[in-house]
Amino acid sequence: MALTTLDPITALIVVDLQRGIVGLPSVHSMGDVVERSCTLAAAFRRHRLPVVLVNVDGGAPGRTERPRAGGPFPDGWTALIPELDRQLADITVTKRTWGAFASTDLENQLRSRGVTQVVVAGVATGTGVESTARQAYEAGFNVTLATDAMTDPRPEAHDYSIANVFPRLGESGSTQAIIDLLATRSAQA
Repeated sequence: MALTTLDPITALIVVDLQRGIVGLPSVHSMGDVVERSCTLAAAFRRHRLPVVLVNVDGGAPGRTERPRAGGPFPDGWTALIPELDRQLADITVTKRTWGAFASTDLENQLRSRGVTQVVVAGVATGTGVESTARQAYEAGFNVTLATDAMTDPRPEAHDYSIANVFPRLGESGSTQAIIDLLATRSAQA
């Protein structure tokens, strides 16, 4: 579904742009994803809308067929990248699952600010971004996906999420289209 509107109180959620992840191989340039995510964050802050910065520190308990890397993360691995220019007003969430809503207070924080829609960007498209978008949708938020501000190490996962999953969760658009709608939303508010 093409991007049509942003609610008056829309929050940006930037998933897993942290030191230990941004250096990993990905389908699309991580530099471009970081730049576009930072551009979105700056635009949301200019419009005095919530910005959520998410990092991952661990994993959900339970057995899986594919073993997880063992041991603690190296020093600095979970730190948000400085390019995000974290502000005091930003909401920060540390997750231990793929999605940013499970086992965190993110839903309560957004609801307490009157948020009814979220824009999701970051990495990885088929895990952290998709899980966060699914959880937001299931919690009743309108969802927008900034498809040029996300990437994945697996091309098939990235492409599948964008083509098959995201249209069922909300609307997708470019960073510029979202910024343009922010200005329109602001002019009408």
